Amino acid sequence: MGQSQSQADTRPATAEELSKQLAQKFATRCFTPLELYSFRYVFRSLADTSDGIPYLKEDTLTRFLQVPDALGVAPVLFQMVSYLGAFPFSAGAPAVLGFEEMIVVVVMLTERYGKVLRAGGRGRNVLLYRSLTVFDRLDGKGGGDKGEEEGEKEVVEGEWEEVNGNAKAYVGFAVDQPANDEEGDDDDDGLALSALETLGANDVFKHSDAPLISHCSIPVDNFRKIIMLLLLIAPLESSQPFPDYSDRLSGNNLEQLRATADAILSALVNTESDTAIKFHAWNTVIPAFLPNLFNGFSALFSHFLFSKSLDLSKRKASSPITPPVSPPTSPPSSHTLRRPTTPPPPPPLIPTAVAEEAEILDLTLLSQLSFFLTPTTLFHRLRLLYSGGSTGFSMRSFETRVFNWRAPSLLLVSGSRLPAIPESSNERAFADSLPPKRLPDSTAANPNRLVFGAYIPQTWQQTYKTCLSDPGTILFQLAPTHTIHRSTFSDQLSFTHPPLSHPGIALGSPHPTSKSASGTANPAKLGPVSLHIDASFEFGVFTHDSRGGGAFEPALGPGGGDWQERFAIESLEVWGCGGEEEAEEQRRRWEWEEREAEARRRINFGKGDREADRALLEMAGISWGGRSGGSMN
Repeated sequence: MGQSQSQADTRPATAEELSKQLAQKFATRCFTPLELYSFRYVFRSLADTSDGIPYLKEDTLTRFLQVPDALGVAPVLFQMVSYLGAFPFSAGAPAVLGFEEMIVVVVMLTERYGKVLRAGGRGRNVLLYRSLTVFDRLDGKGGGDKGEEEGEKEVVEGEWEEVNGNAKAYVGFAVDQPANDEEGDDDDDGLALSALETLGANDVFKHSDAPLISHCSIPVDNFRKIIMLLLLIAPLESSQPFPDYSDRLSGNNLEQLRATADAILSALVNTESDTAIKFHAWNTVIPAFLPNLFNGFSALFSHFLFSKSLDLSKRKASSPITPPVSPPTSPPSSHTLRRPTTPPPPPPLIPTAVAEEAEILDLTLLSQLSFFLTPTTLFHRLRLLYSGGSTGFSMRSFETRVFNWRAPSLLLVSGSRLPAIPESSNERAFADSLPPKRLPDSTAANPNRLVFGAYIPQTWQQTYKTCLSDPGTILFQLAPTHTIHRSTFSDQLSFTHPPLSHPGIALGSPHPTSKSASGTANPAKLGPVSLHIDASFEFGVFTHDSRGGGAFEPALGPGGGDWQERFAIESLEVWGCGGEEEAEEQRRRWEWEEREAEARRRINFGKGDREADRALLEMAGISWGGRSGGSMN
């Protein structure tokens, strides 16, 4: 009997037991006592029960998260969550979303796993990719016995089956079925390995548990829906009530949301011909162009940890918090627990009056910017410094409103593609000021709108001989394709007036030089990756040479290649990234300049003060009362 007992004690833990142990570690190390109690409260209030086992259904989960029906994203989101719930055993996906499974989901999507796991962002990037993929048996080697039509159906539809007799659970896609491929595994399962090492069971992991990632892909239509959801929830904060999205899901706003999602998709695939996203494109583009893309999920799923309906006013004595077994009936007895207070509503993302004046930046474009810029510098902190449509398309107006801003700023310019053959004298003059166009347009189809811009960390100022330079400067394209160009060590920004040749605003090009003695100028020198706006703010040109070598890095993926867009400017805006302190500093500088200008205007002669008039003339070297003075020549 002793030998049998010893063998029973040393048997390896099952995958189910290891998953429960991991959930316990996540619960105790990644949540505060109040967050864990709130999670239990929320789960208990939402869960259905089958054979005594509580679990969450798709409609329950998406209704709690207030996922808009208009996006049609609920099945895709539930597939992703069901895959994450099986972590670290992908072969067990899709998981029934019980208590432990939802703990894993919330920890992974809120990025709290760092307190338990060692692997970082790359491992999460791979995990999110797998959670959205389908296994294409036509690319793999396990589906030869199925017809092509059936295989395609399997890729796009997934299946449902009965669980515990009467509860339907989503079985999902064939990504969860193992395949015996001969190719080596080309992905990084660092998070899963780290989880098993934490549990002392790293020998359990086998690479054959999941199909090769090279045989998996994300349907473009599925990811479009996910992007549209992420554009909506990007500004969401953890403890903030869910906003009303209705005004952004109808009419032109919905079309703009879809167009922005397509621009982001086109950074990953050719949206006109490709139907699926492969891992190489994902792993190349997401970290470089969209590092903050999934931040919205963190705030969205944090709502499991901040229940607004939770009442902690009546506390009963209870035992210390234990690993999750079943939802408790009373909160833990701790003086650190307090009734959660409802925070005041945050200020508008863009001030209402300013939003009505803006012609380029809207809430959807703001969310797109937050996918690669630090969100805390954007949300609730943008101020419209200059708008060509409101204050006039002139460099002097630009200087007056922008140069006194002592904080980072955003330059945005939108327009329409110029015809290949100039149709007006102004277009012809602009074309003559540039080198001959040897690069094609960025897209074969004529886009409805071109949107380019730059993030400028330093203060704007006029340049005379050299460009301004800051390593944090970023040049970008937002439409029709999403591309990001980070700075190298070269000079980046120039703001020049005549008599320098080709005056205007330039990013990524050499500084303009003076005109020759004959008054003529050579064609403008455009950098390999550059944006040039002429001094009249009427035309612009964006150049992208994939060889690089200039002030900004060329784009990777489908958004790369060699192309050039020449466009007529329709709107030009500069937004300041800052709060009240920066705005007050700008107001003080404006007031000082106004006082100086007024003082200069008050210097008049012949007002009766002869001594003051004589003193001014003598300082200027002009004779007074017959005495000799300086020459005026």
